[in-house]
Amino acid sequence: MPDEDGYFGESVAAGYDESSAEMFAADVLEPAVELLAELARGGRALELGVGTGRVALPLAGRGVEVHGIDMSRAMVERLRAKPGGDAIGVTIGDFATAKVQGTFSLAYLVFNTIANLTTQDAQVDCFRNVAEHLQPGGRFVVEVGVPDLRRLPPGQNAVPFRVSEGRLGFDEYDVATQSMTSHHVRIEDGRAEYLAVPFRYVWPSELDLMARLAGMRLVDRWDGWTREPFTSESRQHVSVWEKPAAG
Repeated sequence: MPDEDGYFGESVAAGYDESSAEMFAADVLEPAVELLAELARGGRALELGVGTGRVALPLAGRGVEVHGIDMSRAMVERLRAKPGGDAIGVTIGDFATAKVQGTFSLAYLVFNTIANLTTQDAQVDCFRNVAEHLQPGGRFVVEVGVPDLRRLPPGQNAVPFRVSEGRLGFDEYDVATQSMTSHHVRIEDGRAEYLAVPFRYVWPSELDLMARLAGMRLVDRWDGWTREPFTSESRQHVSVWEKPAAG
């Protein structure tokens, strides 16, 4: 990793909200917050990879007590600087292993953040860590893309996800290891900046097995936050697993 903040240090945190502006749009954010508030059922929520508070702040605004885990101090500083940011408790650490006091009725990972854990072992550890933090009957929600391998013709290992003036982005896949790297190129004032971030893509069925290993079971899977059916054509999913109720 580049430094103790991982791949989301000061250089990324400084422009993160602007570079992800479409994810702050009301039609994207409000359905997510509404569903998470419903699943919290009046209890506490734990956000893994809380970042700059895109989801945590409006969720807290719905009356849900939110605690976050994040490795990046630089991202959390942006959260703290926003109105209401000081009300969000944050634990600095790796969300696959970091511990937080108390239990939660909801834990969630959004915007492909599960893929920031770049090994299968780390992703399995994340599910186990979540299960330890959930109260009986608690829910774990993950929003993540479906691996886009159908767009890879024979002999090709990269798929563009952004091609615009001043911005170029493409994902590079290694199908033997389920590893991928997102390459970002930004051109501004005649200067180019380059960033590469590693991920590990993961299949829905693989996530279900991780949940079972942690003692949880799948209760819902949708194409998105507005609960459209998940189909073979879906390019993302919102999945919900439950820790069984006591007794």
